Amino acid sequence: MTEPLGRRERKKAQTRQALADAALELFLDRGYDQVGVKDVADAADVSVTTLFKHFPGKEALVFDQDRDLEDALVAAVRDRPAGRSIPHALREHVLLAGSRFAVTAADPRFPAFTRMIQDTPALRDYAQRMWTRHEAALAHAIAAEVGAPEDDVTCAALARFALEARVLVQRHADPRRAAEEAFALLEPGWAARYPDH
Repeated sequence: MTEPLGRRERKKAQTRQALADAALELFLDRGYDQVGVKDVADAADVSVTTLFKHFPGKEALVFDQDRDLEDALVAAVRDRPAGRSIPHALREHVLLAGSRFAVTAADPRFPAFTRMIQDTPALRDYAQRMWTRHEAALAHAIAAEVGAPEDDVTCAALARFALEARVLVQRHADPRRAAEEAFALLEPGWAARYPDH
């Protein structure tokens, strides 16, 4: 009974990956606005209906790792090394956030990919919404780490700041320096409130 289910899940994953790969290739080659979902479906040899079973919309094809984003944010807080503050862990996560996209910084297509996102308003907006919709989960993870109530405003503020800071950091010529400067504003206040976290 489990063998066919395993095969079905593998087939779904292969189809999803084929769609994401076809979309990325087409978007980088022709430009995001010049490619329709039918073009992507045709390139992956599936129907448009199948495409929408795997991705809620055209923008989601660019950010095919969205499912893992919330888990990674929570893990950045929960699994940080002993002695590392929560703001420090979030700063490092913000710097690595580009690796959650379909193309990582090590990929030679990364400059074209990031330029496509920055130059396409729909993608820029989607990326920001994708990142910030996980704010509540991050705030709850921070609260759990420090033993605060789930609705603690300090934890919510840190979550909001970390998620919003990503945009500033990515647009800066020196992202590491930008992240260090932005999060340096938080560290003293956070340490005063939660010295062991």
